[in-house]
Amino acid sequence: MTTTTRPDAPVAAPAARRVGGAALALRQGRLEIRQFLRSRESVVFTLGFPVIMVLIFASIFDDDLGEGVSYTQYFITGMIATGLMTVSFQNLGIWIPIERDRGVLKRYRGTPMPKWVWFAGKVIMVLVTGVVMTALLLTVSVLLFDLNLPTTATAWFTFGWVSALGITACTLCGIAISSLARTARSGSAVVTPVALVLQFISGVFFVFTNLPSWMQQVAAVFPLKWMCQGLRAVFLPESFGANEPGGSFELARVALVLGAWCVVGLVLCLTTFRWTTRRDG
Repeated sequence: MTTTTRPDAPVAAPAARRVGGAALALRQGRLEIRQFLRSRESVVFTLGFPVIMVLIFASIFDDDLGEGVSYTQYFITGMIATGLMTVSFQNLGIWIPIERDRGVLKRYRGTPMPKWVWFAGKVIMVLVTGVVMTALLLTVSVLLFDLNLPTTATAWFTFGWVSALGITACTLCGIAISSLARTARSGSAVVTPVALVLQFISGVFFVFTNLPSWMQQVAAVFPLKWMCQGLRAVFLPESFGANEPGGSFELARVALVLGAWCVVGLVLCLTTFRWTTRRDG
């Protein structure tokens, strides 16, 4: 018996192609990067601030700190660490409250998209921005101020893991501190003073050992100080480590403290992050 299909009968639609988690995260990352680039103020501040600070301070101070280490060689370590903190901690701490206040996070939570994809998009945006910012800083410093780049694979490896642990800790802390802002406008007021104070006490603008001892002890609690110290081990001679408070660059302790802050930041994110404002309940 032969069956015929009516010409006007509906044809079954092919099954929708399922998109994997990694593909979703990459798409979200591209979206976050495009949104970041559309905000010219954020782009200029995030990528331009560290470069401007290097141009200003390196042009004013040309002192020799001893053992052939110029002020620029010392200063660039702090500015890389500050730049990584800016693209992660400061950027997320300011923009997440804006998205929460506008209801963007509330709408995301109501979609079928897994919640972790939104966080993955933020992480991808931070990583890409951090790489661009670091490359820009190094390029300007090499071309204009004769910065000496690391010459060994070990130094570059140290540069990689210090930067990775530091930006991870700052990203998690930035997501966590975003919950303190009650409104979109208060995000900057909450985050910016914290970031500025940490920069001044962590050896970014000044030689760390020239700061008061109590200030050094306070800075040692937070990750920025250890990011700067780890990067000094990359860009400064090994003998210069004797000038550190601990008598060496203490890379093992740098890894321990930054790793601990990654755990602390993750716990804070899991326990404090909010998708809606307090007025939404």
